[in-house]
Amino acid sequence: MTGDISPIAYLRQLSIGNPSEPKLLVHPLSIEDVTAIGRDPRCQIVIDPLLFASVSRRHAEVRPCDPSEESDRPCWWICDLNSSNGTYLNGQRLRGCRILQSGDRVTLGNDGPEFIFEYVGEVDRQVEAFTPVPTPTDSVTLTQLFPIVSTGRELTRKAYLIPGIITITFVVALFVAVGQPLLFNRLLAGYIALVGFYFVYQLCGKRKPWWVMVLSAMGTYFLLRSPVLLLFIHIFREILPGQVPTPGQLINPIELLIRMFFGAGLMEELLKAIPLAILFLIGRFLPAPWNDRVGIWEPLDGILLGAASAVGFTLVETLGQYVPDLIQTTSLQLGTGWDQLRGLQVLIPRLLGAISGHMAYSGYFGYFIGLAVLKPRQSWLILLIGYLTASGLHALWNVMGSVSEILLALVGMVSYAFLAAAILKARSLSPTRSQNFATRLKS
Repeated sequence: MTGDISPIAYLRQLSIGNPSEPKLLVHPLSIEDVTAIGRDPRCQIVIDPLLFASVSRRHAEVRPCDPSEESDRPCWWICDLNSSNGTYLNGQRLRGCRILQSGDRVTLGNDGPEFIFEYVGEVDRQVEAFTPVPTPTDSVTLTQLFPIVSTGRELTRKAYLIPGIITITFVVALFVAVGQPLLFNRLLAGYIALVGFYFVYQLCGKRKPWWVMVLSAMGTYFLLRSPVLLLFIHIFREILPGQVPTPGQLINPIELLIRMFFGAGLMEELLKAIPLAILFLIGRFLPAPWNDRVGIWEPLDGILLGAASAVGFTLVETLGQYVPDLIQTTSLQLGTGWDQLRGLQVLIPRLLGAISGHMAYSGYFGYFIGLAVLKPRQSWLILLIGYLTASGLHALWNVMGSVSEILLALVGMVSYAFLAAAILKARSLSPTRSQNFATRLKS
């Protein structure tokens, strides 16, 4: 938008949830240029496609018009752009364009986002009109005695109902699995990994369908079970200088860092990025709104799918390699009885540490994948920097484990700081920032 943003009039978007709440998102209108509204990131007012899939990519426009003879203050048209589900003005479907009057309500589709048009000075009166005035009373209502009757959707939106149900389900399943070490370990690992990923999801604040993130994790799982892993091992650990040291082999830290950079960093970060590349390509060929749900269009998409891919990698690596190897070694050294305990002792910290380990590296690389989508002219440079940085952090973690626990902790902190910084920057760059549930302003 090149014209001046007017301090004269606004579109106020009602908060998602109860329309009577006075929590509004303010969109000042230009007195010179058109204000487009839709799912397209190039619109001036961008609608989140995951919340309002019925909104068209360019749904409606607000256009400045010449003042009337009776009034010298600026005015605006609201115009429907042949949208699939229509634009409604004060409950009536809009045909063509209409001049907006103070207090008019604009709705995109039957159940889409709603906006209120107001001039400066009249906004506060409009907000007051939405705010219910409490009536003093000593009587107790049914909803006060039984709060669950009135909360409805608020339970899932504000009270973490779904995470609570999932936790209870895992707790019951763990009780059932007592005495079955293999099942118990898998359930516990799955829950810890899910908690870590949910933390990243809440930080990102971008709604992404759960099944898309499961696809990313499962994609990495199947890659690790396929001949692709053997091909990667041959390239990075046999052709390139990424040979993994044998147990007991003495090697100086610099040489170990080089080996880990190729054999762990470059190899594993590239492998975990393959599901992201596949989802990116699929998203380019799907029709709306599926392309927005599946594909990678911004850094937040890349971070979420990268972290999900890392969950799949961590589960396979921990349950398929580290825990069985430790159980077998402990059983030979100390006898049965200690082996399962030692297995849990490595499972829990490895899964808890994924937030500063595999999820940090892959989520950070995912940020650069999404950034390359936003900045296609410099995409290869962006991808290269992200790939090398994520691989370097990965290699440092592997090396410090054999040098010092204190240095290992510092590398973990640095890796998490890199991921957190990428999330904050991705939120500020997001085309749908106004819909981000981690950054939305509360009034």
